[in-house]
Amino acid sequence: MKTKPVISGWKLFWLVAAIVLALTASILAIHPDPVQAMHVVIRVTAYTSLAPFLAAFLASPMATLAPNDFTRRLLRERRYVGLSFAFSMLVHLAAIFSYGVLNAQFWPSRDFLTNTPGTIGYLFIALLAATPFRIFSRHLSAAAWKRLHTTGVWVIAIIFGLSFLKRIPTVSELYVIPLLIVCVAIAIRLTGKRAQAKRRTGAQIRKSSDAHFNKTVESAA
Repeated sequence: MKTKPVISGWKLFWLVAAIVLALTASILAIHPDPVQAMHVVIRVTAYTSLAPFLAAFLASPMATLAPNDFTRRLLRERRYVGLSFAFSMLVHLAAIFSYGVLNAQFWPSRDFLTNTPGTIGYLFIALLAATPFRIFSRHLSAAAWKRLHTTGVWVIAIIFGLSFLKRIPTVSELYVIPLLIVCVAIAIRLTGKRAQAKRRTGAQIRKSSDAHFNKTVESAA
């Protein structure tokens, strides 16, 4: 019995991109007030960005902690999931700038400190989105690539968490829900990385033991 083909690769990316654009267009069409509509787009695209980010963030640890067809497929598609996240954040950024144009009070109400986390986050998003392409990745060593991705995903995860945290007392207590989701994701990633480290240590010990055993046998012979 043949299984249905799973959407993967660039098809997966374009599917997510189409969903984000369709949601954005729908919101703009439904709301009569363009300022309010753009504000809603900012909120919605924050969540359409969070979902693929967490999928990419958890792909490796979940493949370790719960190896199955789904987690292995998610790990294989991590590149395109990450690019989908970057696209959604690009739409989010466009909505922010559009809101700033429509609402003259928006940018004057912000200062350097309030803009810094988002600026840092978008810098890492741009760097991470560039690395899957050979024209950029060829300039990075494997170690530099790994350091960039490790640092980048952690910075973005923390920025997501802080952005939800600061909105709990000022906007809505419901922001505690996405904050808890981010915290759980961080806990899962830490647990998965610890399990991966233990596996690597165990493999090194077994390799060392086998080498010592073989050397002992050769000496005895």
